Amino acid sequence: MIERLEAQMRAMQMLSKTQDITADNLANINTPGFKGNKVFYQMVKEQVDGKEVTRTVPMQQVDMTQGVLEATDNKFDFAIKGEGFFMVEGQNGRQLTRDGRFSIDTDGYLVDGNGGRVIGNSGPINMPDYIKASGRNNKSAEIEVATDGTIRIDEEVFDKIMTVEVKDTSRLERQGSNYFAVREEQLVEDHSSSIMQGYYEKGNVNPLNEMVDMMKTVKMFESQQRAIRTTDEMLSQATSKLGQF
Repeated sequence: MIERLEAQMRAMQMLSKTQDITADNLANINTPGFKGNKVFYQMVKEQVDGKEVTRTVPMQQVDMTQGVLEATDNKFDFAIKGEGFFMVEGQNGRQLTRDGRFSIDTDGYLVDGNGGRVIGNSGPINMPDYIKASGRNNKSAEIEVATDGTIRIDEEVFDKIMTVEVKDTSRLERQGSNYFAVREEQLVEDHSSSIMQGYYEKGNVNPLNEMVDMMKTVKMFESQQRAIRTTDEMLSQATSKLGQF
């Protein structure tokens, strides 16, 4: 009877974790470049009171499904079509992101919304020439970024935005501010993705699917609650009858 209660409690904890993941996906529906979490369940073995028991635990993996590309006509907005990532350098070192809404800071660096410097073939991309040319002869310098990431300023090659792929996306670790981290040995140069200038990628969360999943989880949680109450009543009755002898 006690083992049944423990199993039902673990099931409720698992469902609670699943609900947290779904809630996080829904909270980031409007976050550019956001990649939702897919939930799956894995059987694990562990030692409990000297006995080997098997239980199911919820696991999460980044859903790399392509998000919709939204046109902005902003020459510093970039979207990746494919499974690559931009690499940026901030206070916590180099991290990965799919959010390509960039700008030029006061020092001439191409940066993301958090001030992280976007990495190119030569390191952090710095465009002092672009800044100087912006007011020359009342004509702004023209910046174009090809689908392979090559940056041209006034038709001259300047640098190339680096994109990388992750060998095993299940090893991606979510960081704050829509960043990801992964061990360096998991990174490879990205040759299959395309960079789209003047676009940004919307989050890939489908709100309808997430709401359906949330309702299913609630129903299963309520079912486990009823099962626990039933088990508790049976245990109480058994204890009461034993007390009569």
